[in-house]
Amino acid sequence: MSGHSKFANIKHKKEKNDAAKGKIFTIIGREIAVAVKEGGPDPANNYKLATVIAKAKANNMPNDTIERGIKKAAGDQSGANYEYLTYEGYGPSGTAIIVNALTDNKNRTAADVRAAFTKGGGSIGTTGCVSFMFDKKGQIIIDKEECDMDADDLMMTVLDCGAEDFVEEEDSYEVLTDPDSFDEVKKAIEEAGIKIVEGEVTMIPQTYVTLTDETDIKNINKILDMLDESDDVQYVYHNWEEAE
Repeated sequence: MSGHSKFANIKHKKEKNDAAKGKIFTIIGREIAVAVKEGGPDPANNYKLATVIAKAKANNMPNDTIERGIKKAAGDQSGANYEYLTYEGYGPSGTAIIVNALTDNKNRTAADVRAAFTKGGGSIGTTGCVSFMFDKKGQIIIDKEECDMDADDLMMTVLDCGAEDFVEEEDSYEVLTDPDSFDEVKKAIEEAGIKIVEGEVTMIPQTYVTLTDETDIKNINKILDMLDESDDVQYVYHNWEEAE
């Protein structure tokens, strides 16, 4: 994928997120509730909660909103029980799509996901039907404009921090890690004084599918837009690559 701008895609994603702050805050609020119920309300003793708080701040969630969410979850042990769900399926021309959701109503979520696939000419498959086409990796993006190091020095630094791979893109650097060591590597890179634009454990396609038929492109956009509109859907991974 060298030469394709992942940072541009991330900026596009952030722009979409900026237009849908309500959904982001809903998603993060649920993650806070789950983290508090699993490990308690103190981020100093609950790494998962500390990670969610960092994510909340990165998305400009106000501190008082974060604190209210923690207090509410800590004092409401009988509240909604959220669970993580994963759906796998196919979009137009065999494109592979993975949907991660966090929900307190499985039937509602299943209906939302199924409607998105159906209206976009796709279909939901069985567990594992497309996930084998993806690699689970920690992915860290560094903006070239915000990094003073040259590519070779940066590569050596991030590899010394424990990264698995380093790729130079048009306007950014992509760092890949083992998912289990992602947090450790990310922290080491930050402590080395390198600013990270985006960092998360994600599903990276082994190969990409380029769609050229206008109907196929319209349909996959319909699937992705409808999934994005569902508050239960957290992350969507796919192997569609837009033609240049």
